[in-house]
Amino acid sequence: MEYKDYYAILGVNKKATQQEIKQSYRRLARKYHPDVSKEANAEEKFKNLQEAYQVLEDVDKRKAYDELGDHWKAGQDFKPPPGWNEHTRFYTNGGEAFTGDDLGGFSDFFSQLFGGAKVQRRGREGKSAGFQQRGSDQHAKILITLEEAFRGVTKTLQMQVPEADSSGRLHHHMRTLKVNVPRGAMSGQQLRLAAQGGTGIGGAPAGDLYLEIDIQPHALFSLQDHDIYIVLPVTPWEAALGAQIQVPTLAGPVGLKLAPGSQAGQKLRLKGRGMPSQSTCGDQYAILQILIPKADTPEKNQIYEKMAQLMPFNPRKDWIV
Repeated sequence: MEYKDYYAILGVNKKATQQEIKQSYRRLARKYHPDVSKEANAEEKFKNLQEAYQVLEDVDKRKAYDELGDHWKAGQDFKPPPGWNEHTRFYTNGGEAFTGDDLGGFSDFFSQLFGGAKVQRRGREGKSAGFQQRGSDQHAKILITLEEAFRGVTKTLQMQVPEADSSGRLHHHMRTLKVNVPRGAMSGQQLRLAAQGGTGIGGAPAGDLYLEIDIQPHALFSLQDHDIYIVLPVTPWEAALGAQIQVPTLAGPVGLKLAPGSQAGQKLRLKGRGMPSQSTCGDQYAILQILIPKADTPEKNQIYEKMAQLMPFNPRKDWIV
């Protein structure tokens, strides 16, 4: 039987905290989950991760595993020390040993170390139950529009989720969920759906589902923190003479007064027209872009020539060459 280095499998060192172990497991589980990974041996790596986490996330199992010593290397021939099963009875009040069915999803190494361990689990009537394991947390992305993020939305999702049977073998089934995305949701924000993750084993609670918000790019608006930006095209005469312009916002069009002599690149603020947050709203900024009509007829060309005569102007006069 080959020794398994559970720390190496989870990509952590032996001094890792329980939180670091949990974080590393979540990261690697997402990477090697059979539903998303394209690697040929992803399923085997995923099973190894589950087995390693089953041991290291439990303080008592981890302590017992560490007592094997640090002179072992992965792949070395290994036999449990004499009396190991007696040594690893972590719980004492009416527990039952792991059965062969309980260990069906784990390696021989795990079975030899923990196959005789006692686990205290009680049902509603106080009777001992078999091996239990909380369901794994699941992670996914939810794609929404900027308008949906601004107003909030209820989305109906269909997800293929893994479910472990009593032998630890993975199966998959479709689940339909209704998700309430709050008003002002931001890209990267995570929504936690309690008990909507992987199903627990032996009656243990299900894991949680974490949905990461991803906002689609918008044709008009761009988002920076809670502020919204829009490029506002204007004509030369609107910029020169001033004008009243209707500007689109996520809450509907609003009037914007353009002062005479406005310049390209100028940033005009629409207070409180950005994305909402818990305490306030961001702002919307209109960036002026002056568009020049083409002089595609003799008449239009004459107008530009007359402008050059009446309004001599050199925007590069301060350049030093």
